Amino acid sequence: MNFLRSARWFLLALVVFGVAAQQQANAQMPVGTTRTGTFVWDGDRWIPAEEAPPPPDADVSVGSGGVELTVNDAPPPMPEYVQPPCPEPNLIWTPGYWHHGFLGYYWVPGAWVPAPYNGALWTPGYWGFAGGRYGFHAGYWGPHVGFYGGVNYGGGYMGIGFAGGSWNGGTFAYNTAVVNVNTAVVTNVYVNRTIVQQTTIINTTNVSYNGGPNGVQHQPAPEEQIAAHETHTAPTTFQAKHVTAAAADKTNFASNNGGHPTNLAAAKPLAAETHAPPAGFKPPPPKPVSELAKATAPPETVAAAKTATTRTATVAKPVAAPPAKIAVTPPAKTVTPPPAKIVTAPPEKTLTPPPAKPAVTIPERPTPPPPAKPAVTIPERPTPPPPAKPAVITPVKPTPPPPAKPAVTPPAKPVTPPPAKPSPKPAPKPKNPPKPGEEPK
Repeated sequence: MNFLRSARWFLLALVVFGVAAQQQANAQMPVGTTRTGTFVWDGDRWIPAEEAPPPPDADVSVGSGGVELTVNDAPPPMPEYVQPPCPEPNLIWTPGYWHHGFLGYYWVPGAWVPAPYNGALWTPGYWGFAGGRYGFHAGYWGPHVGFYGGVNYGGGYMGIGFAGGSWNGGTFAYNTAVVNVNTAVVTNVYVNRTIVQQTTIINTTNVSYNGGPNGVQHQPAPEEQIAAHETHTAPTTFQAKHVTAAAADKTNFASNNGGHPTNLAAAKPLAAETHAPPAGFKPPPPKPVSELAKATAPPETVAAAKTATTRTATVAKPVAAPPAKIAVTPPAKTVTPPPAKIVTAPPEKTLTPPPAKPAVTIPERPTPPPPAKPAVTIPERPTPPPPAKPAVITPVKPTPPPPAKPAVTPPAKPVTPPPAKPSPKPAPKPKNPPKPGEEPK
């Protein structure tokens, strides 16, 4: 009996000791390395071992507002729409984007928003692929436009920086080459197409996220890295309410609209909310509008836009492979035939026709003209005219009369004899008088 009791206590002690040892080992292990079955503990929740932990908050150093949330599925492509005109001065355009909620992705309409302080610029939020998941990096206000994944949102946010305008002293000047404004109210405008082209990342698929196998392949440019280390201001409370209102509208969800929302932009600008500018910040001094129209992007930004464009075009492996194969084979075919055609065929064709043409034309031309000239001009003109005239006149006259005479004489002869015949008939009449001579009878 004592032995059984001692055995039970011994087993219980082993269990307690094992649990304590396991807890101590887990506590000593760094976060994200303790494995339990097929899951990984990242400090807050269990994640399947097949998926890496979400990107750390260190992403803030590359120009984002931090990762708000992560999901497994990619956001829908960016819809195309026309930016509504800016209704009043000093409004900043905040482009629309896909956010994620309990029912999936939903569209947050673009809106004109008053800047929280003079000189503030808006950096849009973006989706980034990292560790097998898609994380949303929140947008923010700051002295310069930071990194937003290279996503071409339009309306001045062409992929790198903002080409839609700039602060000019205490007034915002709009680049109407890419931004739509009501010129009847907003008069501080200029046109600069060069900077628009220099900061545009070509996005033919309208993909709305950075990284991954099919996303925009763009790393922060030097200007975007500098903006990442500046003091940022969170979205205003009216911007937060705008997002909440978008989530409450079921028509904004991709599951209902198939990725084609109808309410793409807010009809009216959001309300103003003032914030203090970063310590030591001063808005840029005013410049002539003509200088803003000639402004260009730094060479590093131009190179980054071109590099991102090339990478985006060659991201899809099936699309890039076929052109590579076609480019290899055609050159081999075209290199061999061209020399053969140029050396043999062209020279023979050009040398043969020239001699053949003069040989055929020269003998033919002298042969026909000589006989034609003597036959027509020399013998015919002097000889025929004199004899032709008498020969034609004399035979024509005698020929018609002979046929006319025999035709006329035959009928004339029969006409004459009939009257001659009746003349002898009266001759016997005088013989009748002797009959009356019978009177003597």
